[in-house]
Amino acid sequence: MLSCFVNPLTEFTQPNQLSQSSQRIYQDALDAGRFLIQRCSVCGQNIFYPREFCPGCGSSDLNWMHPSGGGSVYAVTTVRRKPESGGDYNVSLIDLDEGVRLMSRVQGLAPSAVRIGMRVRGRVFLDEGRGIVVFDPLEESMP
Repeated sequence: MLSCFVNPLTEFTQPNQLSQSSQRIYQDALDAGRFLIQRCSVCGQNIFYPREFCPGCGSSDLNWMHPSGGGSVYAVTTVRRKPESGGDYNVSLIDLDEGVRLMSRVQGLAPSAVRIGMRVRGRVFLDEGRGIVVFDPLEESMP
C-alpha cells in the first residue's frame, strides 16, 4: 500500500520516492484509485508519461500531482473486433488541461460517436485490481 501525503496545492509526495521507479509509483497510485502526473519543480513543466528526468530541463526534481482530469480528444480511432470478442472499441489520444497528452479510451459512447475536440473527464477504472485511466464524455460534448 502506498503511503502518501497530499497538501492543499495537490502536490503528491511519497517517502523514499527514489527507491522506486516512476512507473512503479504511477501504477501503484492507479491501483489505489489515484491518477497522477509529474511536474518539474525547476522549470514548471507538467510531464506524462512517468519519467525519471524532466524532458524540458533535465532536472530529476519531479513531484507528483493530481491533474484536474479535464481534457479534450486530440485523435481517435476505432479498433474492430468480432462481437464474441467484445466488439469494437475506441483508442483515443487525450490532451489534458494541464498540457500533457495520453492514450486511453472514451467510455459510455459508441466508438463512432467519439469526436475530435470532445471534452472529457478522466477517472481511474479498476480491472481485477489493476488501475487504468479512462475518460467519460462531458454532457455538453455529447452528440
